[in-house]
Amino acid sequence: MWKIAIGFVVFAAVSLFVLMQAGDKVEMGGEKHGGDVQHAPAK
Repeated sequence: MWKIAIGFVVFAAVSLFVLMQAGDKVEMGGEKHGGDVQHAPAK
């Protein structure tokens, strides 16, 4: 049981580290469906 708790703490620490390093470049909103979606024009 203690291994699960340690694994969770390590995973949470790594996740927070990655999010802090990415700064404001992370989009946590999921998939976008609607008028606010921007698609690049096909070439």
